[in-house]
Amino acid sequence: MSASLTRDAAQIVLSSRPISWINTAFPFAAAYLLTTREVDLTLVLGTLYFLIPYNLAMYGINDVFDYASDLANPRKGGIEGALLAPRIHRATLWAAALSNLPFLVYLVLVGDATSWIWLAVSVFAVIAYSAPGLRFKERPFLDSTTSSTHFVSPAIVGLALAGAAVTPTVVIVLIAFFLWGMAAHAFGAVQDIAPDREAGIGSVATVIGARATVRLAIGLWVLAGVAMLFTAWPGPLAAVLVVPYIVNAAPWWRVTDDTSAATNRAWRRFIALNYIAGFLATMILILAWVS
Repeated sequence: MSASLTRDAAQIVLSSRPISWINTAFPFAAAYLLTTREVDLTLVLGTLYFLIPYNLAMYGINDVFDYASDLANPRKGGIEGALLAPRIHRATLWAAALSNLPFLVYLVLVGDATSWIWLAVSVFAVIAYSAPGLRFKERPFLDSTTSSTHFVSPAIVGLALAGAAVTPTVVIVLIAFFLWGMAAHAFGAVQDIAPDREAGIGSVATVIGARATVRLAIGLWVLAGVAMLFTAWPGPLAAVLVVPYIVNAAPWWRVTDDTSAATNRAWRRFIALNYIAGFLATMILILAWVS
């Protein structure tokens, strides 16, 4: 492989946000494994799908169709998003499609009507967020809802494939997770207010402003934590997982649109907090496993 092809391939991989792969693979694996309590081919392939191909589709499509606006965004070009050269846009879309297809075929073959519906919702949300003609990312509030679906739907797919019972605790956990996802997206949108407005891109943050968006995100994290208090043991322990996120965002309670770009510092900490929260969530899941 030539040096040029190697660089292009590396850029395509970078567009899938490797640092965030675990955020979609973990929900699927945890939901499926806690239900079936066994490691099988569906667990392995499903986890691999939501680890890499799913993220390549989600973020790769985004980077292709956001190229023009990303040029004006100083965050792009690293771990927070690749700045894909136009010459590899087509290759990125093909890589996303071809890497997704075999996994989706397998998951359809081993699933049923319920898992098919949720898998379709998951894939549709990935495409609809960035693809021309849909562009849910430019529809305020729908943007945060769709983004949260990206992370919650893998867990629902895992539960459906495993034949999990729909208990109050399962429903509350999914609601709390969804609230967390909406908060995460909204808070992340604050740092992009200036480049988004310059590019004519709408978002929850460009519509209601930086200050209101930060407060909305904190409120959603609080609601997520409170919701977990109403789950079966050891679920209530997970209520504390939102505290670091609230503490991280709280200093920006009075942020203005003019200073919104500075919240990138908190966003970078947010990325690290996901790993800490993931570790603690794993400890809680182990406790649930042995209980």
